[in-house]
Amino acid sequence: MSKLGLITKGLIKENPTFVLVLGMCPTLATTTSAMNGLEMGLATMFVLILSNIVISLIAPVVPDKVHIPVYIVVIATFVTVLQLLMQAYVPQVYETLGLFIPLIVVNCIVLGRAEAFACKNSVGDSALDGIGIGIGFTLSLTVIGIVREILGSGSIFGWKFIAGDGILAFVMAPGAFLVLGYLMVLFNKLAKR
Repeated sequence: MSKLGLITKGLIKENPTFVLVLGMCPTLATTTSAMNGLEMGLATMFVLILSNIVISLIAPVVPDKVHIPVYIVVIATFVTVLQLLMQAYVPQVYETLGLFIPLIVVNCIVLGRAEAFACKNSVGDSALDGIGIGIGFTLSLTVIGIVREILGSGSIFGWKFIAGDGILAFVMAPGAFLVLGYLMVLFNKLAKR
């Protein structure tokens, strides 16, 4: 596969949210606004890229019996680094995303890419895979957040452009499921063209 293909497959062919249906916990819980979706996507992409690189480097020397625990330790290390950086430099983002930052450790997107791709490919290809899947996840979360924010509060990235209140259900859990379902249908219809 070409280097560009490694990046673009995460956008459409292997989109983690709309095609692979992975990472649903942060997808449904953090996309109450476009900014939250963007921030969670970028946080996950940070961990995904760095863990893919390190796992690609250490995979040849890790015994098969312990590779999953080793990968989880690598991922947890980068999540801890991310938490410390966020607390130091963007504490308001850390407070907004709260519990969902530590849950990146068990996000099936990150562990799945480590197991399915990074441990079997070169460092460069693993980094590109992390970038592609990370961008696909970030765009998915941001789009879901945009739709939920517009319908739920009449704003986009905090900029209010519709007077009055929106439909409260779209900011709550039922709205997340509705928006995700309709966007999955739309995405898959457009991807087949």
